[in-house]
Amino acid sequence: MPRPLLSHTLSTSPRLAWFARFAPAALTVRWPERLRACIGALLGIAFTGMITHFLVGPLAMIPLLVAPMGASAVLLFAVPSSPLAQPWSLIGGNLVSAMVGVFCAHWIADPVIASALAVSLAICAMFALRCVHPPSGAVALTAVLGGPVVHALGFGFVFAPIAMQSASLLCAALVWHAVTGHRYPHAAHVSTGAAAAGSESRGGVTRADLEAVINRRGELLAIDPDDLESLLHEAEMRTWARTFSATTCEDVMSKGVISISPSTTVKTATHLLTRHGIKALPVTDEARQVVGIVTRTDLSGNPTGRRRRPTESLSARWFTDTPNPDATVATVMSTEVCAVEASTPIGDLVPLFADRGHHHIPVLDAGRQLTGIITQADLIAGLYRQTQVQQRLVA
Repeated sequence: MPRPLLSHTLSTSPRLAWFARFAPAALTVRWPERLRACIGALLGIAFTGMITHFLVGPLAMIPLLVAPMGASAVLLFAVPSSPLAQPWSLIGGNLVSAMVGVFCAHWIADPVIASALAVSLAICAMFALRCVHPPSGAVALTAVLGGPVVHALGFGFVFAPIAMQSASLLCAALVWHAVTGHRYPHAAHVSTGAAAAGSESRGGVTRADLEAVINRRGELLAIDPDDLESLLHEAEMRTWARTFSATTCEDVMSKGVISISPSTTVKTATHLLTRHGIKALPVTDEARQVVGIVTRTDLSGNPTGRRRRPTESLSARWFTDTPNPDATVATVMSTEVCAVEASTPIGDLVPLFADRGHHHIPVLDAGRQLTGIITQADLIAGLYRQTQVQQRLVA
């Protein structure tokens, strides 16, 4: 008896695993985002209906709202980052599907065959025009099964109500996302330009790797490749932070840091930088609180830090806006200072140096007073030492 029972359990486990796939996936969308999507869809559909009522009147033989607009609202307001929810997908997909649906409704008498062919051809056209929009399949179906009112519109169905309502819903989405601070039309989220530029030179997954895998799979993914690259990059940074969490900024920072006050002159600050062979000076107030930072480029009159061409050397002598040596550093310092606490793991500094372009980061103690500074060389040395410790532990 035990053996047949065990055999039966093993034989049914694949079935249970298959049925488990029907369970809903966990949502990571925060409640404020969900509320914003609900309110946006409410306003979007209401605005679309009012525009239709205003333009065509209540007695016109045009549907006040077609059902596919509800599905489009889900995409535009709930998942606006999806490639399927972008403006061209909405407008292009709905228009081409409407034209295909009207054509099939007029030339094919059997409604079932006309419906199947309309949806199929609409998908084909959307792929060809790169405007895949799932609700557009319902647009094609509505053109075939919409009844006498829709059939009487003929190809006018493409313009009113489809084009008119699609444009109204899109306008509502553009305004709503702009008011609520959402990125739409969706632009890929990249930490900084340096992240995109440097991704090819770093180890690990590159953009070329992502494109090769996506092309090999040959499937339509509802996520922009740039977003996928950004997610992988952020995950990589978190891995770095977790791996090097044992070493803190206090362990690798340069102590005895030289700082200046806001009233220090440009001439004195330049002399300190040259004398000590450093490239930045934290600016602190009387309580040793960091209020700014001044670098060589701030004092050189070339804030972009670019190297001048030889042909510019003579003209730059007269026309470059070099700071007055007797002016105070308060007039040239950067007041937006990125500072970290002494207990911060050095892994957390990797994105700051790699992606945000920082070269010197002040370190603060528990009282928020300046206690040290970390440079790129300090970070590299700390990462190297921690790597050596981990290798010895593994060995």
